[in-house]
Order: sequence, then C-alpha cells, then structure tokens
Amino acid sequence: MEHIVIIGNGIAGITAARHIRKLSDKKITIISAEADHFFSRTALMYVYMGHMRWRDIEPYENWFWEKNRLELKKGYVERIDTNSKTLYFKDDGTISYDKLIIASGSVTNTFVWKGLELNGVQGLVTKQDLENLEKNAPNNKECPRAVVVGGGLIGVEMAEMLRTRNIEVTMLVREDAFWTNVLPNAEAEMISRHIISHGVDLRHNSELDKILGDNNGNVKAIVTKDGEEIPCSVVGITTGVKPQITFLKNSEIETDKGVLVNRKLETNIKDVYAIGDCAQQRKPIGNRPPVEAVWYTGRMMGEALAQTICGKPFEYNPGNWFNSAKFFDIEYQTYGWVFSESRKKNYEEQFHWKCKSDLRCITISYKKENGEFLGINTFGIRMKHEVFNRWLNEKRSVDYVIQNLKQANFDPEFFKNYEKEIQAEYANQSVTV
Repeated sequence: MEHIVIIGNGIAGITAARHIRKLSDKKITIISAEADHFFSRTALMYVYMGHMRWRDIEPYENWFWEKNRLELKKGYVERIDTNSKTLYFKDDGTISYDKLIIASGSVTNTFVWKGLELNGVQGLVTKQDLENLEKNAPNNKECPRAVVVGGGLIGVEMAEMLRTRNIEVTMLVREDAFWTNVLPNAEAEMISRHIISHGVDLRHNSELDKILGDNNGNVKAIVTKDGEEIPCSVVGITTGVKPQITFLKNSEIETDKGVLVNRKLETNIKDVYAIGDCAQQRKPIGNRPPVEAVWYTGRMMGEALAQTICGKPFEYNPGNWFNSAKFFDIEYQTYGWVFSESRKKNYEEQFHWKCKSDLRCITISYKKENGEFLGINTFGIRMKHEVFNRWLNEKRSVDYVIQNLKQANFDPEFFKNYEKEIQAEYANQSVTV
C-alpha cells in the first residue's frame, strides 16, 4: 500500500490528508511537533481572550483520526534523505515514505536585534506561542506593559489580546500609519486612529533597536532607534512570518524563501511536494506573492494536491485574491487588488469613501483608461464574496460596481446601508475630476 507522509498538521496538510482519504485507501501519516491534533490557527487569539476553549478550536473530535485511518505521529523532523525516502527525527526515530508532502507552515520572522533570547520575547504563530503568552502575560499585575514590534495582522491581534487583560501596550510601527505597505494611506490612517482609541500607545515612525534584560534573563525594557527606553515585561515580535524550512537545509530539495514548487505543487524531487505557508511558487501567479501565508490558500493547495496524489494531475489555481481580518471592532475585507501608495500600479486609479463615524470606509480600484473594476477594500461594511468574485471575472466597470453595491451588501437587514452616500461621493468626485 502506498504510504503518504505529511509533515505538518495545519490547514494545508490536514486538507490534503482528508481529500486523499476521500479519493483513495492509501496509508496516510501526519507528523507534527506542535500539537496532537489540528486546530484553527486563526482562532488562537480567542482562547487567550477567553472567548473560546482550546477544544473549541479543534474542528474534529479525537475519534475522527482513527475512524478515517489518518495516523498521527508527534515529532520533529530533523533531516530528509530523498534518495532512500526516509525522514529522520530529532529523537533518532525514522519513517519511510512513498510520497512526501511538506506542509510545515511558518515561524516568526525576526531581525538581528540584541536580546531576542530573553524570557518574555515571543511571536504569535504557534500553540507554544499562545502558551508562552499565557505564562508571560497572565494579567496586568504580572505584566503591566508589553511592547509589540511591528504592525500587520498579527501585531494588531496581539495588541487586542493584551488589552483585554488591561495590560498597557506600546506598538512600534516604522511607517507613518498602520500597515501602509498594504493599505492605501486613508485606510491606514483610519485604522491607526482606531487602534489608538482602544488605549494602545501606537508609535509611528518608530523602530526597535535592542531589548534589555535583567539579571535573571527576563525582559525589562526595549530601546528604540531614537534612544527612548520603554520598560516592559513582554516583547511581541510581529514583523511577519517566514517559511519553516530549516530542516531542509542539507537535503536535495530546492528552496529559496520557501520550498520551490510548480503549479502542481511539485518540488524538484520526484514524489516530494510542498503546500501552504512553506511553499514558494517558482513563477508567481498574477499579482500574488510567491509565498502566500494565508489560511484559505493553504486549504486550496491541499485540495489541489490531493487530486494529483490520487492520479488526477491538477494545477493550483487560486482565482481572484481575497482576504479578511479584524482590527479591534472594524472588520476588513478585500477582493481583487487595491494597492498601497508605495505599490500602486501606473494604470490604477482609486476611489475612496469614508463614513463620518471614522469606523467605515471603502476604496475601489479601477483602470484609468477604461474604468475596469480591479478590486475593493471594505472596512466596517460586510460584503458578499461571490458577488465581487463574479464582477471581477466579468470585468465589470467601476460605474457598474458603484451603482450595484446593494447587491454585494452582506450586512443584516436592520444595519444601516451606505450605498447612497457612496454613490453621491463617487458622483461628486467624478464631476470634480
């Protein structure tokens, strides 16, 4: 019986395992050193905040794995010999495979800062990170202040988590506003104001220089590049993530930032594949980055690869870009492409509307020459994915999108609608231009 071994039990690896099982009777072994069972990584913050228990973020009951003949092995793969098709574990054990799927995910990205080894310095990516945060910041008496280094989605999540326990939070963001490498300036500035309104000491144009420790190896303060010393008990490093591929260093599997794969998610080695956060497309797909550390793309890769593994070669085709997140109280959705000022294309024009409440806004991107709709960011207004996906595929015009926004509104019946305000502002800006 062919043996499929999967390194990693995140959304990519588990999706691949489930779909391979649906399509075949192959032997499947899933390896992880992080957790006994698959869990929803995007829900880690809600466990710390007390909204959910750990078992609430495990989508499958413990009996699911045995019933579906998915063998689980807890361990850390230290080395791979692709010639003998053997995995070597940190505890000296080995396991052989017929086909190997690398779905090892991401780790916190760090830079060369003094003090990273101190107790209280951590990221927020893994189950162990959550356990460390519970230990390092149980309440505001044990942790009166924390410093979060970097913006982005993980940074704002950590800030919100800590604030729910009344811990003072200072956030260092090197840009003029929050997440300006992704968001247009007007949106970034609105989110900055919203974060500050929740009691976060948000420092723009501020960068970490070093982390200071006490005589016991614990964090006691950080120093910014401006020379300011900020006392703290916890330092959250949220400067992005990078593929977890250190165990492939001495293998014959080609890597760059991640494991290099083609559209079928095949590596340079026969019978070895990579999916999820650790995979890097040799040729980027459209405007997508070659490494996509996004939950739903990991799921899509797992589904696509299962077809190939089971004899039906299938290319990964993620379609139109979309994503969603939450900045404290403001929900964020994006469909298609709306670029920040630093990444804006020369063919792109943008229309922006903001509610007087400073809690809702949209930005619509379109081509200057013909008005073709390229994408939309929405904050505080829920929209329907399937509608924008269809409009992008149909190459609708920005005029059409503006006039038909009501079709895309997903907010409940008694929520206030803003379509008329948006249409009036669009007409006003069009006349002005």
